[in-house]
Amino acid sequence: MTPTVIIQLFVFLLAGFVGFQTITRIPPLLHTPLMAATNAISGISLVASLVLAGSNQGLFSTILGTIAVGCATANVVGGFLITDRMLAMFKPAKLEAKESVA
Repeated sequence: MTPTVIIQLFVFLLAGFVGFQTITRIPPLLHTPLMAATNAISGISLVASLVLAGSNQGLFSTILGTIAVGCATANVVGGFLITDRMLAMFKPAKLEAKESVA
């Protein structure tokens, strides 16, 4: 292993640890705004993966870009579904009854 790979692995592990510690300590009241910000970041990833898939830099980069598009799309759609479900928990019961009738 080269020193660059070791440093990159260390940064990746440190970022994962710090991210896990940050997410587990967020109060429940802030989960919805955090999900909205995460969805925005996932949208940026989706745009970047579309650019990579369509850059015509070779077969390998096109395949990786296509896989990235699929993963980023699943992440964005799943994030919006979860956010919508979380926001539905804060609706009063009267609004839910009216929406189910309509």
